[in-house]
Amino acid sequence: MNPNHSAGPRLRSDVLSRTIMTSKILRTIVGMFILLSWMSHVSAQQKYDLLLKGGHVIDPRNKVNAVRDVAIVDGKVAVVAAKIDPAEAFKVVDVSGYYVTPGLIDIHVHVYAGTGERGSYAGDNSVYPDGFTFRAGVTTVADAGCAGWRNFEDFKHKIIDRSKTRVLAFINIVGQGMRGGKFEQDLTDMEAKPTADMALRYPGLIIGVKTAHYAGPEWAPVERAVEAGTAANIPVMVDFGTNHPAERPLSELVTKKLRPGDIYTHVYSGLRNEQLESGQVNPALWEARKRGVIFDVGHGGGSFVWRIAVPAMKAGFIPDSISTDLHIGSMNAGMKDMLNVMDKFLAMGMSIDEVIQRSTWNPAREIKHEELGHLSPGAVADLAVLKLEKGNFGFVDIYGARLRGTQKLTCELTLRGGKVVYDLNGMTRPDWDKLPRDYRRTGNARWDGVSPAQSTTNPR
Repeated sequence: MNPNHSAGPRLRSDVLSRTIMTSKILRTIVGMFILLSWMSHVSAQQKYDLLLKGGHVIDPRNKVNAVRDVAIVDGKVAVVAAKIDPAEAFKVVDVSGYYVTPGLIDIHVHVYAGTGERGSYAGDNSVYPDGFTFRAGVTTVADAGCAGWRNFEDFKHKIIDRSKTRVLAFINIVGQGMRGGKFEQDLTDMEAKPTADMALRYPGLIIGVKTAHYAGPEWAPVERAVEAGTAANIPVMVDFGTNHPAERPLSELVTKKLRPGDIYTHVYSGLRNEQLESGQVNPALWEARKRGVIFDVGHGGGSFVWRIAVPAMKAGFIPDSISTDLHIGSMNAGMKDMLNVMDKFLAMGMSIDEVIQRSTWNPAREIKHEELGHLSPGAVADLAVLKLEKGNFGFVDIYGARLRGTQKLTCELTLRGGKVVYDLNGMTRPDWDKLPRDYRRTGNARWDGVSPAQSTTNPR
């Protein structure tokens, strides 16, 4: 018997098997190539991570006040245009009927919380920023002097480095910072050189020098703050403390002591002769504005009064920047949040584009961060989507006096660095009953900063 009589059929069978296997491999390779080509095509189509479509864009720096689409990629503004093809975006959000603005910038807050010190703005009087910012469309804040050079790095470690909100700082001329009475009245702890040195150690993060709450008649706190600001090439913000009209009058402060670009906050407090007995704006404020001194709102719990603000606004003395002076004594009183302060200026007759300018581009320039506060291509994609509600509303000053108004702003959506960090009504989210029965997270890391896990449904 021929031992090789079955070799022929087995050989043909092996050849056939290899041919089939090779065919499967080829089909797999071709399929993968087609899939990769399709994915590349889709990726090329979806060149934007997020597209805000149909909103009314107000971008004062670029003089845009019109319905525009805003496309975002890699955390930056890519394009602002009348029409952008939705097919080019991974995620499209219809914001028709809303205002789209740069992220709001609040340059007067107190956020050095967490030290446990009672009665101190370097402690319990301050608030953690993230709980108060994004829900009001604010993406950047400047702490107004809670820390001095002695405790700034502790503030940086506890708050600045741990916040989603962009936290910048005015450093206090008092080395111990805003820790209350005995600290803030100590002239020996008000040193220009170590203050300037700390500011120079953190350029761009420390954006100014603050002097505040001083009760004495001396000019030393202001003069040393200006000395430090000059050495570090940053502005000074002044809360003028106790009024001493004879020894250190407001007129001398704003027309002689402060430099162009320095900031006088609490301008509508009426506590330091901002208004004359006649009801007119102190002429020194007009003169100071001509020489470039900045006037900031700094509402707070004790620094905004209708009987001061309304006549000043009617006279044309409007603020350069709108700010809250947020802290535990203001957040639930006459001042609610940034939008509430902006609403008050709408109620006094300021247009919405003027209000937005004084809450975005103007403060960005004042603190020398001109990369913020606008929607130019390439700018960081910090945005607020705001609804202007119509109705009957009331706005309250620090003494509980009310001014009636017919409109107010509500924040619907906030983006920080191109990611959604606040979404009031879920406009970026799919309806639950359109999802699989066992649905989980619905976001995607390309646009979602709240629940950014990769979605199984890949929502658009």
